[in-house]
Amino acid sequence: MLDLIHASSVSKASAQGPVRILLVEDDAEIAQMLGDTLTESGFALRFANSAQEMDVRLQQGETDLVILDVMLPGESGISICRRLRSTTDLPIIMLTALGEHYDRILGLELGADDYVTKPFNSRELIARIRAVMRRVRKPDPAGGAQPRIFKFSGWQLNATERELYSADGVRVTTTSAEFDLLEAFCQKPGQVLSRDQLLELTRSGLAGPIERSIDVHISRIRQKIEANPREPSLIKTVRLGGYLFTPAVEAL
Repeated sequence: MLDLIHASSVSKASAQGPVRILLVEDDAEIAQMLGDTLTESGFALRFANSAQEMDVRLQQGETDLVILDVMLPGESGISICRRLRSTTDLPIIMLTALGEHYDRILGLELGADDYVTKPFNSRELIARIRAVMRRVRKPDPAGGAQPRIFKFSGWQLNATERELYSADGVRVTTTSAEFDLLEAFCQKPGQVLSRDQLLELTRSGLAGPIERSIDVHISRIRQKIEANPREPSLIKTVRLGGYLFTPAVEAL
């Protein structure tokens, strides 16, 4: 298994430079079109046409975000997403064909940060890239940002470093969307938050449809922080209301 670079460290290195994107796409025409569009928009772009080539590019570092096509020769984009998410929190945007609802939902469940359907509007893709990167790029310490740490039920969430630690000090990998939702809950403990409110608190950018996307991300958070995800006690579902974060939160 590759020793992949975590998005948290990569984003810090490029916080003041262009977003460095690795596009994994085997269709040469689509890759060329996307390459022209993204380069003109100020992104630094590299290409891979297969999982094997992607692995080589990632070993070289210098990647802030992966745009990953679902339909690839050899290892599929779904399999790649699962493999990447098991080793890194590098942001992932999936490219799926129109009508592939199962692939889009599965991609989110496996940890993709967002998805875009083909054919797509280039402005939408650029907006989604920027939304994801706003979530993962850290504040500049020189700018006077104060550390923000939330503690709840033995867990510790560092909102400045964008890191989540269990009670025994083990760092738990989260996607940018998962982290933003958990931070929103820590800021509003004991309050019922609707899906629309959660979308606003996470500074938008979650993949649609909105309700299904938030539900999928919260399901993934429960898998990571709940003692029994089938009977969650920390994040409660409120019928016709939204979600309730139940633990007491200590903000430092």
